[in-house]
Amino acid sequence: MKIRRTAVIASVAAAGVGVSILAGTGAFADSPAPASSADKPTIVLVHGAFADASSWNGVAKNLQHLGYPVVAPANPLRGLDSDSAYIASVLQNIKGPVVLVGHSYGGEVITNAAAADKEVKALVYVAAIAPDEGQSANAILGAYPGSKLPEALNPQPYTLPDGSTGSELYVKPDKFREAFAGDVSASTAAVLAATQRPVDASSLAAPSKAAAWKDIPSWYLVAKNDNTIPPAAQRDMAKHIGARTTEVNSSHAAAVSHPAEVTNVILDAARSTAR
Repeated sequence: MKIRRTAVIASVAAAGVGVSILAGTGAFADSPAPASSADKPTIVLVHGAFADASSWNGVAKNLQHLGYPVVAPANPLRGLDSDSAYIASVLQNIKGPVVLVGHSYGGEVITNAAAADKEVKALVYVAAIAPDEGQSANAILGAYPGSKLPEALNPQPYTLPDGSTGSELYVKPDKFREAFAGDVSASTAAVLAATQRPVDASSLAAPSKAAAWKDIPSWYLVAKNDNTIPPAAQRDMAKHIGARTTEVNSSHAAAVSHPAEVTNVILDAARSTAR
């Protein structure tokens, strides 16, 4: 991956079907009854910073309609190592094959959590950070201009378990829609801003300790109108990891605004597990 400038940005990261899916709506047209989930992989959906598991609601509904078991755990957002360890523990409690999906900073988490897990058969990155070993979110994003997130961030102190003080990052409510979710309604963006979960600032500077995509097939959805992770960064990461790539006219909040397209990419990955 080419690094074109070195400024570090304290931003996140942080994306032929058997039935017809109505693009951009998350709805299905003329869908058959849900199939048995017995022979289907479990889809694990990992959210990133400034979001929570409800950001996957539309995607989860689509997948469940098709009979896929779905788990959307709460990503702690307290540190890359601990977040990855937690998601890895979630995976260990799932029987059978898994398709692991990450949005934004969640992509960095799945890249580490899936390392050495033989049941993870596919990785799906949705407008996500897909690091190599030793790379951090800040280092990757610092190479690409155009993100509106840094100026929208609102760092706040919080108390760590040992009593010391850490720093966590929020997106300012009045900047949330422009920086994060430009293609949802103003009212929806306001709710997303109100319910956002902050990320510990250290998470974004932490280097990745693994690169699971080297051993696991990967898919990448590029959000072409992303103001958080520049599309150029997404394309370069997708190329670097050798991902099967789809591009969508979406903001960073692709799973919210384009659940059908996100679902299609996940289905492609899921079907690959049976090959």
